[in-house]
This record gives sequence, structure tokens and C-alpha cells, in this order.
Amino acid sequence: MLTITPAIRAHIENHAVETYPHECCGVIVGRVSGDAREGVEAHRTGNLNTERAHDRFELDPKDFVRLDREAREQGLDIIGIYHSHPDHPARPSETDLASAWAGYSYVIVAVNQGAPGDFHSFELIEHDFLQEEVRCPS
Repeated sequence: MLTITPAIRAHIENHAVETYPHECCGVIVGRVSGDAREGVEAHRTGNLNTERAHDRFELDPKDFVRLDREAREQGLDIIGIYHSHPDHPARPSETDLASAWAGYSYVIVAVNQGAPGDFHSFELIEHDFLQEEVRCPS
């Protein structure tokens, strides 16, 4: 299960709308307790995939390393990776699966005609994605 604040959800949706019709990407920083992840903040990262930015993302590893270091200095960890699917459902693609690592929440937000749509999170379990509950208490 992933718990995020309304501000984190808004950050992700706003990022997705701003980059439309291209995919955005970023990380969620927070804490892990058993099977539950709690997001504290979200950070934008660069999408290095410029050739197919409309349907692919490649998170900038320099951003990932920097944000991981900053999170650890605060006693936090990167707990999730987010990206958008412009004019496509918020479900993982084969490309998403091929680049996923266990232990993270993978948030995908659909952007339909420039407006945020479905918002889902997935976890990699034994070489496949399983949808996980997203809680966003106000």
C-alpha cells in the first residue's frame, strides 16, 4: 500500500499536465514500514528519452542519486517512481516492466487530452506488476 498526501498527488498530476504530450517522471521520498510505503514529498526528475518522450521515459540517474542522497540526509528513502502516460491508460507497459526494480511503488497517471486521468500505483512482485492500494487522506 502507498499512502501519499493530496499535495504529492497534485504535484504528480501537475507535472504530468505540464509535460503533456510527453511523459514526465520523478521520485517519491518517504518511509517504508513492512509492506506499507508513506510518501513525504515528490520530486521532478529529467526525462532523458528525447526520441520517444511521447511514450517512454528514462529517469536521469544523476537526479536519482542526488535525490537519494538528500533523502538519506533527512532519514528518508526513495520509495517510489512516478511517470505519466499521455493519452494512454494508467497501467504499466512492457517497457515499464523491463526497467522496474523490486521494492518501489510505481505510480502512473494518465493524461487524457491534457487533463489528469486515472492515478494508480503498482509494485513489482516476482517479475510482474500488481496494482497496490493508494491512500490519499486529506
